[in-house]
Amino acid sequence: MHNQINFYLDDFSKEINSAQDELVRENIVNRIWNKDFTIWKPDPAEISNRLGWLDTPDEMLTKVQEINSFVEDIKQSGFKKIVLLGMGGSSLAPEVFRFSFGIKPGYLDLSVLDTTDPVTISDISDNLDYSTTLFIVSTKSGGTVETLSLMKFFFNQTIRNLKNGTAGDHFIAITDPGSKLVTIAEQFNFRKTFINNPNIGGRFSALSFFGLVPAALVGVNIEEILSKAKIAADYSGSPLNKIALSGVVLGELANNYIDKITFLTSPPLKYFQAWVEQLIAESTGKNGKGILPVVNEPVLDVNYYSHDRVFVALKYLNDTSLDKVINNLRGKGFPVLVFELENEYDLGKQFFAWEFATAVAGWRLGIQPFDQPNVESAKVAARTTIQKYSEEGKLPEPEPDFVSGQKIKLFGNVKGNNLSGIFDNFFEQNIKNSPGSYAAIQAFITPSQENYELLQKIRFEITRKYKLASTVGFGPRFLHSTGQLHKGDAGNGIFLQFYYEPSVNLSIPEEMKSMESTITFDVLIKAQALGDRQALLDAGRKVLSINLSEYPGEKLEYILSLFK
Repeated sequence: MHNQINFYLDDFSKEINSAQDELVRENIVNRIWNKDFTIWKPDPAEISNRLGWLDTPDEMLTKVQEINSFVEDIKQSGFKKIVLLGMGGSSLAPEVFRFSFGIKPGYLDLSVLDTTDPVTISDISDNLDYSTTLFIVSTKSGGTVETLSLMKFFFNQTIRNLKNGTAGDHFIAITDPGSKLVTIAEQFNFRKTFINNPNIGGRFSALSFFGLVPAALVGVNIEEILSKAKIAADYSGSPLNKIALSGVVLGELANNYIDKITFLTSPPLKYFQAWVEQLIAESTGKNGKGILPVVNEPVLDVNYYSHDRVFVALKYLNDTSLDKVINNLRGKGFPVLVFELENEYDLGKQFFAWEFATAVAGWRLGIQPFDQPNVESAKVAARTTIQKYSEEGKLPEPEPDFVSGQKIKLFGNVKGNNLSGIFDNFFEQNIKNSPGSYAAIQAFITPSQENYELLQKIRFEITRKYKLASTVGFGPRFLHSTGQLHKGDAGNGIFLQFYYEPSVNLSIPEEMKSMESTITFDVLIKAQALGDRQALLDAGRKVLSINLSEYPGEKLEYILSLFK
């Protein structure tokens, strides 16, 4: 695999060589394979029970027949469609497999549902043929609020829409042993429950049941994926290898304030970026440190990039479309790493390689890459918000600090008497006070293609105007991906948070098979937005929240015009 990874680091060779020597001197690679928790911390908590990903290529090769037999049963039973209900590590790898490989003839189509947006949920539900739909309920903990809310909703919808058979036949579970979901699956007669190795963290689970069961259902040859992963695993065992060196490079550059890892990919590989974004952000963004993954960013002229960036190109061997960009970046002195793939099955190598590199980067940064200490803060704030809703019948949204003529409400440290001036002041003041800043757009709105394209255009204008690395995330999805880094890093994020007032209300059942409900999805998603805002403010972050009312698309179009 060594000839498929190339480094262009001329201006940083002294620091990198020193870090590389330390990797060898401290025997880091061997110690990782021996599962030595002291590489990262003297305490084994949330490390010793999080290193099972090292064994997934070998372990899961013994499960291929079980998975493939299950897929054949599903095909023969007449299922045509899969809806996966999951968040973060449970949803991102399946999405990579679905869009990178497509659907093999004779296999099932897969939709990943990782939002609490009622418009999206309603649209999916209204367009399903429930008689031929299989639901995958996927959660490591078995207690993820979004996943369980969606499960209860779709289980009841399945009961309502099926004339024959039982709803449980249309549901399977993927979870850890002993989780709440295991009990639910037994109680409601789910078709099958896949029990995953509990020593694998969610974001390191692509090559476990969480990633491979959905992959097999769309027709991916999972034995080939695992065989490729095993090649990377075997290669990563040598004391100095390019996978480990990738982690050294990324960690050492971040120690030198080059901490924005910007991905460029061959077009078919673009879906891998969302998976690697979670892996890096949630693993490294803590204790006042972090590597910010910048994914699916529109490519700009190199003069718009600040020198806090390292670039990673993931490309097919025969793809020359990125060569000019790579050469321009090298010419301007940016560090560049290039990973080359022969075909889509080399993604098996990439999943493992990036997991291993991230573990090494954690060592270099002096942090523990397997926990997520700040993720809970947004959940706690959202639960508090929902509790107030239960008591008072309304969400505790503060009074706006500014309302525009377009009925756009702003909440935050507002300076200026019009939207354009307010945005300018917000960015310019915070950039001045925080070297190494980045812009994070957080959108608790319908994750439609149209909204995504508008947010990407706003992002492009922000990067061009202020020379800031920028990210876009739909909520609550990003809470399970970049949310940890937003609250755990050095505090350089400048946050634009969008949310709206959905026109659709959908009740979340209290229990499976129950019509009782005390909360709706529109309340849940708004509570999650307000909760995350509070968690960011509590962490001392710079946040401007924007309520787009019930017409987010129109309002985003207008806001875009202000940045041009």
